[in-house]
Amino acid sequence: MALGTILGPPVLFDLLMKLLLIDGHYYAYRSFFAIRDLKNSRGEPVSAIYGFVKAVRKMVRDLSPDYGAVVWDRGIPLRRAALQPAYKQQRAEMPENMRSQLVFLQNLLPLLGFAGLSLPETEADDLIASYAVAATAEGHEVFVATRDKDLFQLVNDRVKIYSTIKADFSSPKDTFALLGVEAVSKKWGIPPWQIAEMLALTGDQADNIPGVFGLGVKGAVALLANYGPLDAILANPNAIENDRLRDKVQTALEQIEQNREMIRLDLDLPLPTPIDELKILPRWRELIAELEKCDFKSLIAEVRAEEAGITSSVVVESTQGELF
Repeated sequence: MALGTILGPPVLFDLLMKLLLIDGHYYAYRSFFAIRDLKNSRGEPVSAIYGFVKAVRKMVRDLSPDYGAVVWDRGIPLRRAALQPAYKQQRAEMPENMRSQLVFLQNLLPLLGFAGLSLPETEADDLIASYAVAATAEGHEVFVATRDKDLFQLVNDRVKIYSTIKADFSSPKDTFALLGVEAVSKKWGIPPWQIAEMLALTGDQADNIPGVFGLGVKGAVALLANYGPLDAILANPNAIENDRLRDKVQTALEQIEQNREMIRLDLDLPLPTPIDELKILPRWRELIAELEKCDFKSLIAEVRAEEAGITSSVVVESTQGELF
């Protein structure tokens, strides 16, 4: 029987839609530490709010997404906690003057037109991965705004990483980059699907995941290039010619296997909100009213101008429809 007969007729998508998934805690922390001393007229800290709103608005201008969501961590998955009880335990508590901004920011998201998504005992990585898989299955293009190494393994012909880091730009004139398979392979020296294998070998100091002693990213990439994929290395570590490296890998075999399970992303979590309900629809007047509480004068002016331009465009289109 032909393959096409087994799978049925191909699915045709009338219109390619774009889904933007934002790593919420990454952008909140980045904004908080970038401009720490920003306060409103009442002396309340607003740096994280300002930086986050500016970043999200830039993403919308850069990418013109149809759907969008900000995804938040909401606890550690039980499977990871059971495997490595020290996972992320070294991380400092969220600063108190950031915590109050985070609450305000999460309430602001619907006014920006974005859903805020999370699940109990679930990290943002896994929920982002599940949405990315579901969206591409429906024929959508996915942009993931993050710097989390774990999420680079998701990259394929329909999933790209959005970056505003200058090192990722292909031209001095660029203001953002979309990292696809070729760019990720060039950046890391391995294809996206091997990012998880690299991290299984190196561990992740930021998450308190120990790796092969003394093995860094370059060494792990070289090991995978010469003896990989990871399954082959684990099945036959004796093939490694360097005596010291071979001994280190053999000593860490159990740790590597455990790390691979730690880094594995959940791809089939229940989606708290269906993708077709993530349409980006800003609530301009309410957004402006909330931004006024923060005294963001220039930002409010930008939003007012954008609202006026869109409203004017809608009126023109409506009038033309009536005339013609």
